[in-house]
Amino acid sequence: MISNRLRVVLAAAVLSMAAAPTACAAPARPAAPDGVRLLGERTLPWGTTFQGTAVGGLSGLDFDPRTGQWVFISDDRSEKNPARFYTADVEIEPDGIDAWNLTGTHPFRRPDGATYPPISAADGTTVDPEEIRFDPWSHDLWWTSEGERDQQLIDPSIRSAAPGGAFRAELPLPPNLAVEPDAGPRRNESLESLTFAAGGSLVVNAVESALLQDGDPPTTEHGALSRITVQDRGGRVLSQHAYPIDPVFAESDGEPGDNGIAAVLAAGDDRYLVLERAYVEGVGNSIRIYEADLRGSDDVKDVPSLRDAPVRPVHKRLLADLGRFEPGTVDNVEGITWGPRLPTGERTLALVSDNNFSPAQTTRLIVLALR
Repeated sequence: MISNRLRVVLAAAVLSMAAAPTACAAPARPAAPDGVRLLGERTLPWGTTFQGTAVGGLSGLDFDPRTGQWVFISDDRSEKNPARFYTADVEIEPDGIDAWNLTGTHPFRRPDGATYPPISAADGTTVDPEEIRFDPWSHDLWWTSEGERDQQLIDPSIRSAAPGGAFRAELPLPPNLAVEPDAGPRRNESLESLTFAAGGSLVVNAVESALLQDGDPPTTEHGALSRITVQDRGGRVLSQHAYPIDPVFAESDGEPGDNGIAAVLAAGDDRYLVLERAYVEGVGNSIRIYEADLRGSDDVKDVPSLRDAPVRPVHKRLLADLGRFEPGTVDNVEGITWGPRLPTGERTLALVSDNNFSPAQTTRLIVLALR
């Protein structure tokens, strides 16, 4: 996500463009004492291009165990190239990542077959892609757009696309996720997350931060309540749950930092992995993965405001803090997905960082192994 809170100082000299999308290897890391180990990392060099597109802004990823294919979504709002996604081969072994190679790219298409325009078109059809998932029931892809608040009022969306990017359908969203002048998601703090649950019969998303009507976003003094929404595939809202986002982890000498939900991933039995991504100017990023259990939390879909409502939020427990690993893993991580299971019996968890198309940040694939 090219966010107003992820401010970086661009390098004085731009590095030369890379000719091929070949990742640079990083060695595997030792096991963490909590049963989660850093299996390995690979980075795409700054300036990588592929099939005529600028590779960057990778804010979501998914793995299809049926085919072994990987997919990555770029959050380019059609400013560099039309809004798009990439397919890739990723080779994961018990001792690290052997390869990360892009294999194809496709633009997302509107119902009329055209690509999505940049925000400068001012026609209300621009998109801000953030998350992408394989449909467990088909070979289609589902993806989210954050919408817009400042330049235009554009609602967030969840859409499905054919493997080549052609428009399939749009999922109706609950009214409280609509962008209204004084209500709904904040700009760049909307739908960054999407996951399928219950074998694909449920579609689950989370708002990155508190809705305008639900209270202030996180600060160093307090956290905030976001909303996790559970829907069926037709869009019927089955429930909403208040998720407690952590306070911001450090003070800033400049603009205040923040924290929010960058991704959610189904983990079975009303449990989800929640990726909380925080940034503080002058300090850096904090990336934490929580296991959230919806059972026992209140259904808040009919609660107009969470600001002072006495609701029972979702229970969560910390699964992994990337700060415990090598400093290179702590960047603007925005995507998370289950990867293949290893011969050791460990399950792999893959994450990707969004470089914001900046030479001062990194496009990095990170793979954890969970015992």
